[in-house]
Amino acid sequence: MGHKVLYIHGMGGGADSRIPSILREYFSNGGKIEIIVRTYDFDPEIAGGQIAAWVNELQPQLIIGESLGAMHAICVTGIPHIFVSPALNASVYLGNLAPLSLLPGVTPLLDHIYKPRPGKRQKLHFTYPVLRKYKALRKKAIQNTSLNGSHDRFFAFFGTEDHYRKSGVVSVRTWKKYFGENTFAMYRGTHFMEEEWVISLLIPKIREEITIFAGESK
Repeated sequence: MGHKVLYIHGMGGGADSRIPSILREYFSNGGKIEIIVRTYDFDPEIAGGQIAAWVNELQPQLIIGESLGAMHAICVTGIPHIFVSPALNASVYLGNLAPLSLLPGVTPLLDHIYKPRPGKRQKLHFTYPVLRKYKALRKKAIQNTSLNGSHDRFFAFFGTEDHYRKSGVVSVRTWKKYFGENTFAMYRGTHFMEEEWVISLLIPKIREEITIFAGESK
């Protein structure tokens, strides 16, 4: 029986995002690990319902959250978590954009700036009704952290050259506040984990977490 991994992509990502595509190709060669990635709604409230339904349907043994997808992944309880460039503060920034989106021209401008690449990608539309929900997403996610008593397993990878760390959207300090000191590793790369690190770091960590979880479930 194979092990299922639910991959929660980042903002504007989707079924054809690069990292999960690499993982699917790697594990497709006779492996017993299935990487599942589905495109969820940009509205965090709708997305929460979608992801909860997928978890119930798939019963994954591991969840991976990339960038903004980390906030949704944290909300899933009872299974191990791995994160790639978790943007723990992105929901604060998006929530703060909500009032600005009421100004004429701001929503079209943001839609243009953050327009996803062509493909099976998450549709982005920066409206007030959507953006105002992001602070509630962060509040919900924080409830399932080590700081607040969660017994789930959490591990994150951060890139030394991640440009989102300069703005604080991605923050190692914030991660350590909620998950502790020995729960992350750095790689010499960008926000979008390069293939060499996917193969040398992420894939072994996936195998390790699934093995531990399988042993604990017996």
